[in-house]
Amino acid sequence: MAALFQHPITINGTIYFASDFHFGAPNKAESAVREEAVVRWLDTIKEDANYLFLLGDIFDFWFEYKDVVPRGNFIFLAKLAELRKKGIVIYYFTGNHDMWVHNYFKEEIGMEVFHEQQAFLINGKKCIIGHGDGLDPKDKGYRLIKGIFAFRPNQIIYGALPPRWAFSLARFFSRNSRAMNHKKKGEKYVDGDCMLPYIKGVLQTEKIDLFVYGHRHVPIEQKLEDGAMYYNTGDWLDYDTFLYWKEPHTIQLLHFER
Repeated sequence: MAALFQHPITINGTIYFASDFHFGAPNKAESAVREEAVVRWLDTIKEDANYLFLLGDIFDFWFEYKDVVPRGNFIFLAKLAELRKKGIVIYYFTGNHDMWVHNYFKEEIGMEVFHEQQAFLINGKKCIIGHGDGLDPKDKGYRLIKGIFAFRPNQIIYGALPPRWAFSLARFFSRNSRAMNHKKKGEKYVDGDCMLPYIKGVLQTEKIDLFVYGHRHVPIEQKLEDGAMYYNTGDWLDYDTFLYWKEPHTIQLLHFER
């Protein structure tokens, strides 16, 4: 396994992490309620946040044509633009539902976009941050499918479809993927979380202080060997949870009251 902690981005300050808003799911009405809640949450963090990490599956589906993007979620995107104008740095990690984010968010809002997990030195701690999909060593089928979707020529072919057809097809598969993988509220992974074998494998060869992921749809705070920590930000379909890190030592997994 190649070393993960290479070329880290160094940041310090107050940081918020969230993931798995799944805007667009399961329908427009329910998504709009969720979007309003997320925007209210963003309003509560804008006065003290230095950095905001969005850890994937923010949209239940996203695909960028050269001149077309999915409609909707204006109040959310406008709020992100407001945060950027205030000087808050926003890091956007693509997930398995929004892997086809390219340059739109960077050019229009000023967010930094990552398509893979990334090393950060945050408030002096070595961190690995990402969405978390594809880390299960046993999930070879998913990694094969992700490779097919991520293959640039396949994206070009898909982009040749008219937007209405392409978006309808993608949303069909997105609904089925979420239905298969979404855990009901109250079901806990923790010791059974399929990311743990991967994380523990990394810790055998590297000293990492924190791993922060989304994807699992369950908030998790777990202490590992040698003082390392694994946090999962949960989701906003069931839990409305986020990770808060105030320099230098306060790290909390919190729930937003709608």
